[in-house]
Amino acid sequence: MAEDETIALNRKARHNYTIEETFEAGLVLTGTEIKSVRAHRVSLAEAYARIENGEAFLIGANIAIWDTGIRDNHEPKRQRKLLLHAHQIVELSRQTKAKGLTIVPLKMYLTRGRAKVELGLGKGKQTHDKRNAIAERDSRRDMARAIADSARGRS
Repeated sequence: MAEDETIALNRKARHNYTIEETFEAGLVLTGTEIKSVRAHRVSLAEAYARIENGEAFLIGANIAIWDTGIRDNHEPKRQRKLLLHAHQIVELSRQTKAKGLTIVPLKMYLTRGRAKVELGLGKGKQTHDKRNAIAERDSRRDMARAIADSARGRS
């Protein structure tokens, strides 16, 4: 097993938000949840994090029900506690209140058998910002393609 095994990516996060800062947080899971995480049955598509009463929580992340867990199975979209240092929680809380930023999960991964979430502190993009980013990406791709073609001797 690799040192950091990526379980789930939130591909829309960097499209919908301008990420200013990232944090690593641990995740409090039950037995059937960690089994589903190890089986890559996780979706972060509509998830976000919130600070409540000095604690951080991951809300809206979907961890699929474990097939063989009958009695003690978990709720797929339940609120899960995030493990952060106290100073990180204070910083996240201050930034979300003062600047109106959002805490977005970027990816979930396993490190030494422990589930971790990479959180991004981001500001929502407007529609025109998204269009500009797409146009810039397309132009970079076209330039790279033209350079590669000229290096191969095509015209």
